[in-house]
Amino acid sequence: MVPEVSDGYSASVMSGVEDYLLQEGYFYFVVSHRHRADLIDEYPRLFLERLVDGLIAVDTPWTLAVSVPVVTVSGHNQVKGVTNVVLDHKRAAEVALKHLAGLGHRKIAFIKGQEFSSDTAVRWANIERVASQLELSINPALTAQLQGDSPSPGPGYEATRKLLASRKPFTALFAFNDISAMGAISALRAAGLRIPEDVSVVGFDDIQGAAYQNPGLTTVRQPMREMGRIAAETLLRRIRRSAADSPGEEIMVEPELVIRGTTGPAFNGTPHRNNGQPPKIKKPVV
Repeated sequence: MVPEVSDGYSASVMSGVEDYLLQEGYFYFVVSHRHRADLIDEYPRLFLERLVDGLIAVDTPWTLAVSVPVVTVSGHNQVKGVTNVVLDHKRAAEVALKHLAGLGHRKIAFIKGQEFSSDTAVRWANIERVASQLELSINPALTAQLQGDSPSPGPGYEATRKLLASRKPFTALFAFNDISAMGAISALRAAGLRIPEDVSVVGFDDIQGAAYQNPGLTTVRQPMREMGRIAAETLLRRIRRSAADSPGEEIMVEPELVIRGTTGPAFNGTPHRNNGQPPKIKKPVV
C-alpha cells in the first residue's frame, strides 16, 4: 500500500520492495490510496480476502491489528504485529542544520510536509529539537506547510511564494522533500534570487532527479531503496515463521547529507533581487 506512485519517495521505496520480492519468487499487488481514510481502511480487508501472506504499507498511517504480518516504511505507530522501518530523523535534522549553520546561515526558512504525511510530525519535532540545541531560532513567519496531495513541485512553489510574501529575510531554506525543494528553487528564481548566492536550498530524500538539477540539489539522503528491501526481507522472514502476532518492533536506518550546488556561504549583503526592487513572483509556465 502506497499513497501514490510517482517519481519520488514511494516509487523509490517500492523499487527496493520489488527487487527483493521478485528475487524470492513472490507475486505482489500494489494499491495507492491517495491518503483517503476510507481506502486505507478498506484495502487491508480486500487484501485479506485474497489470502495474501503479508502486507507492506509505505508512508501510510497504520493502526490495524490483522491476521498476517505487517511491515510499515515510515510508520510511527506502535501496533502489535507491525514492524516499522524508519529513518533516524534526529540525525537527519542534525546533518542538515549543522551544514547550514556551518555556512553561516542563521535565518533559515522551512517547508513542512502535508499534515497527512506519516513523517511530517516526527521530522518537524526533531528539526525544532536540533535547532534549539544549535541555538538557531525558528521564525513562524518563515515556516510554511505543503498543501494538497499533488506529487509535483507545485506545492513547494506555492509554499515558497508565501515565505517570500512575508517579507522576512532568509538566507537558506530547508524543504520537506526534494520535489518541494525543486518547486522552491523555481519560486526563488522567479523572484530574482540566485541559488545558492542569495538563498541556499536543502532538500530531503535524494530522489534520482536531485543530482541532475542545475545546480545539483543538496539533500538529506534517505536510503529509500534499501528501506524497501529491508521491509520485504523482514516481511518474508516473519511469514516463514508465521509471526503475525509478534510484538511491534522498529528498524532504524541512517540518513546521509549529500552536498551539491544549491548550498553555499550565507550572503551578508543586499540580496540580488531584481536590482534591489521587491520581488515580482511569476507563475510557472506549464
